[in-house]
Amino acid sequence: HGKKMKIKRSRYDILAEAVCLLCLTGIVAYLVIFWDRIPDLIPGHYNMTGEADRMGSKKELFIIPVIGWTLYIGITVLEHFPGIWNTGVTVTEENRERVYRTLKSMIETVKLIMVLNFVFSTAVSSLSLPLPAFYLPVLLFSVFGALLFFLLRLRRIR
Repeated sequence: HGKKMKIKRSRYDILAEAVCLLCLTGIVAYLVIFWDRIPDLIPGHYNMTGEADRMGSKKELFIIPVIGWTLYIGITVLEHFPGIWNTGVTVTEENRERVYRTLKSMIETVKLIMVLNFVFSTAVSSLSLPLPAFYLPVLLFSVFGALLFFLLRLRRIR
């Protein structure tokens, strides 16, 4: 049931993976290269309106990329085991490929949104800026919009 199954990679998968890797590698490189220019005290947490409600050491900036890389690697590994995914629909021989292709695209999209979120918030914190007012609404709309889009698409496959 949880055995490895090969799902053909789409152009979208390849592009999303490339963007994720570029962003995660880029934010670490950015922190290393510009470390001396980053203030010693940076926003450590933001409230719902995007204002810093806790300040912390700039060393905390590495926590978010570490979490980002950990989640990225974990999700990427899980993508190779579609048998353990909760499909929400009955998988038949006729719909199997379309169901798993749709779910892989959904996972890839959520992974990309997560990576972009971590990279953006790390960059904003490193500059000691507040998060823009649109940040939380855009993040929530992106995640839930993507999930809704793919779940509706999955429902049509049934």
